[in-house]
Amino acid sequence: MKEFSPEDLEAYNGKDGKPCYVVYGGKVYDVSDSKLWKGGMHMRRHQAGTDLTTDIQAAPHDADVLERYPQVGVMKVSEAPEEKTPLPAVVYLLLEKNPFFRRHPHPMTVHFPIVFMFSAPFFIVLYLFTGVRAFETTAFHCLGGGVLFNIVGITTGLITWWYNYMGKMMKPIAVKLPLSLIMLALCTIAFLWRFNNPGLMLDLQGIRLLYPIIVMSLAPLVTIIGWYGATMTFPIEKD
Repeated sequence: MKEFSPEDLEAYNGKDGKPCYVVYGGKVYDVSDSKLWKGGMHMRRHQAGTDLTTDIQAAPHDADVLERYPQVGVMKVSEAPEEKTPLPAVVYLLLEKNPFFRRHPHPMTVHFPIVFMFSAPFFIVLYLFTGVRAFETTAFHCLGGGVLFNIVGITTGLITWWYNYMGKMMKPIAVKLPLSLIMLALCTIAFLWRFNNPGLMLDLQGIRLLYPIIVMSLAPLVTIIGWYGATMTFPIEKD
């Protein structure tokens, strides 16, 4: 089969009527017939004419989808072996040996802190409007779940960032990381405050007024974090 260099491959980017070629595992595939590659761009994120070996590891599908399309060549073997980022033994076992842990931990776990960070303010509002104590108690329980799953979400997010993006600092990460730590800190403070003062919401005066404010601030924080996280999976198309 024809051998391609990275420079050769760039010419098959799907633009101006050119074919769409992509690479996985050293094999070059022609995906021109796929509607998902119209114009040489897939999901507003992946450009034709590039090597997708690393990107597919983080995709919601396996590499076998490429077998639907003809293989038109192979990549030339580089004289210098590619250097891989060293991984600790435990992380290697989880990520390298098991595709599930390579693709899904953060997308799967991040939904839990999102739900809890919206639910706690929601039930606080219900309590303030109705005075039903069960709503306030539910908000407290949501804070507890938020503390736990924020830790899980941040941890899996760091692993995904390191493994799939090589720890490269990008704008979404620069926003998400500090805001996630702030959100975790505020959620923890609110949870411990309410844990040590069960009647905190019964007499909202003085410094106690800060408690519902802290809880309510979790909703806009998680909204911003979630929005920037979504741009990493579904980038905004620029005119």
